[in-house]
This record gives sequence, structure tokens and C-alpha cells, in this order.
Amino acid sequence: MVFMPLFFAIVAELLVFWKYEGRLHLVAHPDRMDSSDTWARNVEASSCTFWAVFLICFLFAGVFQWIGVRLLPLVQGAGSIAPDWGSLALVQPEVISVPEEIVFTGFAYFYMCVCFYVFFAGLILLYTVVQDFEKILAGSDDKQKAEHQHEANTVGARVMRGIFRCTVLGIFIAICMKLQSTYLASSGTNIVRWLVGDMTSIFNTGDEIHSLTDYSAPNHFSSLLIVLATVFVFLYGASRLGASGQFHVLMGMMVTTVAILVASYLLIGVFAGFSILLSVAVLIAIYGLFDPGFETWNAVEQRDSQSVS
Repeated sequence: MVFMPLFFAIVAELLVFWKYEGRLHLVAHPDRMDSSDTWARNVEASSCTFWAVFLICFLFAGVFQWIGVRLLPLVQGAGSIAPDWGSLALVQPEVISVPEEIVFTGFAYFYMCVCFYVFFAGLILLYTVVQDFEKILAGSDDKQKAEHQHEANTVGARVMRGIFRCTVLGIFIAICMKLQSTYLASSGTNIVRWLVGDMTSIFNTGDEIHSLTDYSAPNHFSSLLIVLATVFVFLYGASRLGASGQFHVLMGMMVTTVAILVASYLLIGVFAGFSILLSVAVLIAIYGLFDPGFETWNAVEQRDSQSVS
């Protein structure tokens, strides 16, 4: 999945910017020599949170979920989830045996745990950046705030753009997870045909989306957890950085984009034609990835308003 590496790359880029450039623009000159050490202490202060996320990812999202979703159905010879790569031994035993499937799913869930942990660790670091930004401004006197107001607005906008990109990518990951599990629980033979059939189902009575089976979808819970954690970090950043910076129009467009994307995620599989809303939301979000400040759109709007006046 391309969204996860992009998420890691944007988080790494934002952390490098904050540690070696953004933070130095905000702290007073005498404190700049200790800026890296202060940032390291702030990250170290979140060590308990990192350990808690580690245990949750590896125990609950990894071991317990693997046992309940993969191991027990393979051992018992039946399960309540839709047939997929993890239950191929039950459907086509000539392709792969049950012991081989157990080992394969074990490695797959271990890999998933690692990805989950690194993803949530990235969110914790983004949260720490916003918290550090707020602490620096809170510790500055009125004179320093006035002197660094422009720098604070510029750095805050840069940080918020990075958080917005990470939020969009995180929701994209959740959408892919929910789409996959919803498709597997449907009667569709191909995910592309299934989505196209859902788009066209609003024009006829043959709603393919209503042919969902009674299989359970454990990915729904995992994807919802990703959305909740990602949106929480985004809203925390918007409430802190938006209050300190003078870019309310930018913030409003970001919040609107995230809201539309979350709504499209929640409505996957709920009604016939959900893929139309999903397509519109994804297109808007992709534009936001390349232009998180929506500068191009704002420039066109300002030029049109000036030409009218």
C-alpha cells in the first residue's frame, strides 16, 4: 500500500523541519543551543504513551486478533469472516495447507502490528510537535510574541499542512481497509466491477450493495480506530495552531476536506451509490495532498473577485 510509506515520509519530513528549522525560529536566541535537547526531552516524556501503544498494537491488534480471526477458524475448520487470503486453506486446501496458512497469517499479522505501531508512533510525534509549539508560545512574553508573530504564523501553517497531509493519508488507509472487508462480504467478483456496479445501482433496481453477506468484518474496527486517532491529532493541531495563526480560511478548507473524507468512510456499504460520494471525497483529498494550503484555488478565487470588482 502506497499510503503508508507516504505517511512515514511526510512525518519524517515534518519532524526534521521542526527540529532543525521550525523550532529555532520560535525559541529565544539564548535557548537555541539547547533546542535539540529540549525537543528530545519532550519526545522522551511521551515514552509511556509509546509503550502503551506498543502493547495495544502487539497484544490486542496482533496476538488476540490473530488468534480469534485466523488461528481458531483454521484449527476448527470454519469461521465467520469472509473467505480471503487468510482462509485459503479452508477453501482451497490443495493450494496451501492449514499449518502453512497458520505460519503465513502469523507473519502477516506480525507485519501488520509493526505497521500499526509505527503509524500510531507517527501520530504521537505529530501530537508532540503541536504540544511543543504551544509550549514555546506560552512561555514567550508579549515582546517575544510580537517579534516572532510572523515566524509563528509561517511555522504553524507549515506544521498544519504536514498534519493535514498525514490525516488524509491515514483516512485513505482506513478507507482501503474498510473497502476491502466490505467487498469481501459482498457478492462481487471483482472490486472494480463492484464499485462501478454500486455507482450505477442508483439508476436501476439491482442494487449490488444490498447483496452483502452476514460475514463479520474485523477490519472495520481497526480502520475506525485509525480514523479516530488520526482525526483526533488533526483536530488537536487545528485547535492549537489555528488559534495562533492567521490562516482561518486555510484551516476551514482543511477541516471541511477531512469531514467529507470521514463521512465517505463511514458511509461505505451503508447505501447504494456510496462510491459516488467516496469518489468525490477522494478527489478533493488528493488535491489537498498536492496543495494542502489550497493556494491555487484561493489564487483563482481572488483573481476572479478582483476582475469582478
